[in-house]
Amino acid sequence: MPKLSDDKRQALRAQRALHPHPERVSDELFQGTNPFFDPHDLVQVKYEMLRRVEQNQRPVVETARAFGFSRPIFYQARGAFEAAGLPGLQRQQPGPRRRHKLKPEVLEFLQQAWAEHPGVGARQLARELQKRFDLQVHPRSIERALRGRAKGGHSRTGPMPRP
Repeated sequence: MPKLSDDKRQALRAQRALHPHPERVSDELFQGTNPFFDPHDLVQVKYEMLRRVEQNQRPVVETARAFGFSRPIFYQARGAFEAAGLPGLQRQQPGPRRRHKLKPEVLEFLQQAWAEHPGVGARQLARELQKRFDLQVHPRSIERALRGRAKGGHSRTGPMPRP
């Protein structure tokens, strides 16, 4: 496997395109001496896998294995490519994309409880949410939500603001 320069590694990581397991790629394109085919480039590896099945009519299971993936990953990659093109082949950031538990009525309850009881902490507010809404929310999520509301923004530093 060709050595990856630090600059390219950083660039691939920044674009969420660094393959976490380049050693699993056994396809002949990526094992040769051509530097164009880089097993560290996740987007390129997935694209070539999709192309091999589509253009060369190769079996999905065999092709996915040669490119270091499972059959379900092949189908996920194909769906992502069909939906978003090459950017769809990049790794997505894990976790929710927004505050899915802290709906407006929950935030309003937190704000009101926090204003009425100045000494209450995020852990106690988390317990109150569990009782009132049957909702488990980590205390840090509560702190971030209240800090964002108090400052009118989404600051991520500093102590929990006071009402």
